[in-house]
Amino acid sequence: MAGPSTLAETGSIARDAPAVPFLYRALRPPLRQALVRWFDLRVDGLEHLPPSGPYLIAANHHNYLDGVVLGVTVPDPISFLVMPRVWRATPLHPFFHRNIRSIPIDLERADVGALRRALQILQEGRVVGIFPEGPFSVRGRLEPGLPGVALLALRSGVPVVPAGISGTWEALRDRRFYLPRATPLAVRFGPPRRFSPNGSSARVARREVTERIMADIAALLP
Repeated sequence: MAGPSTLAETGSIARDAPAVPFLYRALRPPLRQALVRWFDLRVDGLEHLPPSGPYLIAANHHNYLDGVVLGVTVPDPISFLVMPRVWRATPLHPFFHRNIRSIPIDLERADVGALRRALQILQEGRVVGIFPEGPFSVRGRLEPGLPGVALLALRSGVPVVPAGISGTWEALRDRRFYLPRATPLAVRFGPPRRFSPNGSSARVARREVTERIMADIAALLP
């Protein structure tokens, strides 16, 4: 079985702090203030975040608010893997995503280029955010994970920090024009793990690591 280990057992990789993209610097303070004021944003487990990159953030996914919540709570800038329909949601979205260093990924095929880009960003000492379920959950509950998160975890060897986000489903359920209702939001971060194949076949290792990461996320949800 692919073996998980806690960050405390393996240590973190220290790198110089990467430059924060301009849009991150400009948008993070007002967005965080808005979420705290109107959505009573609660954050738990920040002590589990490594002091510097590289690392992966793996979280459950309901809608665009999940990325906003992570973006304003994680101290380091995050390069998110995003689907084409999110990348091109409006004419301004491609500009926005390029400038916060998002990574477009096509879930309809094995997008090797996107995974290579994510690995490159991790090699640079940065943080990559991934929603292992792939598309948004349309049922308001955690769905099975796709193997991309395991591939990144195994290829990079960096810590994987699980995150459980709650309230975003209720905030946008049945809302027109994607305007959220004032619903309490929360995010919990769990202890990071590193993964290695430990002699398993590549397919078995990916399955086991994916299941472990999804179990860690599930344990953080209400």
